[in-house]
Amino acid sequence: MRPLALLLLLLTSACAALGQADPATNPNLRLASAALSAGAPDTALQVLQGVLARNPDDAGALVAQGDALAVLGRADEAEASYRHALRTTSGNVGAQLGVGRARLMAGDAPAAEIVFRAVLTQQPRDAKALNDLGIALDMQGNHASAQAVYREALANAADMAGARVNLGLSLALSGDSRGSLDILRPLAQDPQASSRVRQDLAAALVLAGDREAATTVLERDLPHDQVLMALTGFQALHL
Repeated sequence: MRPLALLLLLLTSACAALGQADPATNPNLRLASAALSAGAPDTALQVLQGVLARNPDDAGALVAQGDALAVLGRADEAEASYRHALRTTSGNVGAQLGVGRARLMAGDAPAAEIVFRAVLTQQPRDAKALNDLGIALDMQGNHASAQAVYREALANAADMAGARVNLGLSLALSGDSRGSLDILRPLAQDPQASSRVRQDLAAALVLAGDREAATTVLERDLPHDQVLMALTGFQALHL
């Protein structure tokens, strides 16, 4: 149960592989990217299916389609779309990262780690690949290495909120409650913070043994039954 709970926590904290397609040269890709950013993956998928009906090997559309399918939780279909993109453009970093994240969604962190390390041999300072590698390492219980990778990602992209949140969560998982809360509290208290970031803080509070404070944080966004479900899921990270 612990790897599944950890995967859900980390993946929803950092959508590092999403939006990798470059929409600059295609208005339909811009429309799909905007729909995906607005939280409408179904709309993005409809647009992209139209593009691919005309050109089935459009690598940018294939990567974007994989992104939309991943958001919808359709990991196998997403991976197939990313792999199709790689068959048309073998060095497509967005497609490579997509395959890795699809492997994460399938619970295969060792395979995902191999993919992300391969990307980093080509682009050693790619912050998204570093962040994704950190997730794969955390899922395997290698928290110290994950934290080093998140810090490297932040050294290359200081404003990468996902890597910062994941670093905080990783510190919580490794027992460094103070370090974790020092990172997550300011992020969650920002007036622009999302409910997801507040839930990440709640997870860290549960791991620190402060279930009461975690409940208070969760009650801001969730009804009582969902608060209880979240607390149970966060508690499973101890197992």
